[in-house]
Amino acid sequence: MSDDDDDHAAPLTDASPNPNWFLRARLKTRQLLLLIALDDERNIHRAADVLCMTQPAASKQLKDLEDMLDVKLFERHPRGMEPTLYGETMIRHARMALTSLSAAHDDIVALKHGLSGQVEVGVIMTPAMGLLPRAIARIKLQAPMLRIAVHMESSKVLLDMLQRGSLDFMIGRILEDDSAAGLHYEELTVEPACAVARVGHPLLKADNLKLADLADQPWILPPPGSVLRHRWELMFRRAALEPPANAVDTTALLLITALLQQTDSLHVMPVEVARYYASLNVLAILPIELPCHMDAFGIITREGHLMSPGARQLLHEVRLAARDLY
Repeated sequence: MSDDDDDHAAPLTDASPNPNWFLRARLKTRQLLLLIALDDERNIHRAADVLCMTQPAASKQLKDLEDMLDVKLFERHPRGMEPTLYGETMIRHARMALTSLSAAHDDIVALKHGLSGQVEVGVIMTPAMGLLPRAIARIKLQAPMLRIAVHMESSKVLLDMLQRGSLDFMIGRILEDDSAAGLHYEELTVEPACAVARVGHPLLKADNLKLADLADQPWILPPPGSVLRHRWELMFRRAALEPPANAVDTTALLLITALLQQTDSLHVMPVEVARYYASLNVLAILPIELPCHMDAFGIITREGHLMSPGARQLLHEVRLAARDLY
């Protein structure tokens, strides 16, 4: 990529799908930075200030880029600027390119002085309880200076972060309505669910506990519209039972455990998570196998993304830990 402001390039045409188009177009690093600043600020004056450049210089760089690509990247409105579909595409790739470039120095240092640098990994709740901690513990024995940032969110949030280049890889699931373009999915295991209650709950001593016995109990549940809530409701309906209406909706684990301990409410959660909390005597698993489970989760990476040495090693440890656990 060039930073020579005096160079001009002919517009790119559909007839020349050159994978190295940015060389011929003399794409400038500052143009990528400008795209991101415009996306963040939605105003050419503020974006120019962020980059310590004049507004005319910023406008010229944007116009040069639009002329190169022969498309409009932003719509100009009285109150600001809005990226077009072409603009959103360029912004997404600009973020990934600059994220990759900013990690280059850490990679060089890691190779020269042993495994170090920064790894960004996303994870959903179940593998965050057992799989990922085991992998992190293993790699920290080999590379104590490796910095690992863990982001625990829903799969939808993590997928967006991964596609924006904010994560090296994630452990989660790709839902039916999610775009899997440019992603590689490596399945690890399915995620069964169970019913839990406070330690000492009367139902823990019940003989031959049935689903019908749970239908008139108070529940603490994930919110309506979530995958687990849908599977939980479907479980009752398939058994010709009405889903319990006495419910508190929340995903806050601290509130869930507090409510379980102070009431006779039940809660549905992944078995692996429940076993962890049961081992701490925070809750107990009811003696019934629920016909309810989440979709399988797995390792998700970006196709063609070159990981840092630290990220590759952590991913290797995740695979080894998954082999032991699942």
